[in-house]
Amino acid sequence: MNKSEFVKAVAETANCTQKDAGIVFDAVIDTIIKTLKEGEKIQIPGFGSFEVVSKPATTKINPLTKQPIKVDACKTPKFKFGKTFKAVFND
Repeated sequence: MNKSEFVKAVAETANCTQKDAGIVFDAVIDTIIKTLKEGEKIQIPGFGSFEVVSKPATTKINPLTKQPIKVDACKTPKFKFGKTFKAVFND
């Protein structure tokens, strides 16, 4: 399912226009990005949590050349599904 199919499905479920559902979808994504950039964690009970994790600098091995490669430290977003959400798929 791509974004437009997702927005259409949400519009049908919420009984609203696709335009309104698209605006809400974009607002949700923008809010998640803004909140994570501010260093806050987002927890949605029954669904999961978003947070930014720091990965330290490390050295990896290129599998083709077997040469070491330096990988810089970075921050990356992480999502973890909640127990209630996972339980839906493991009845």
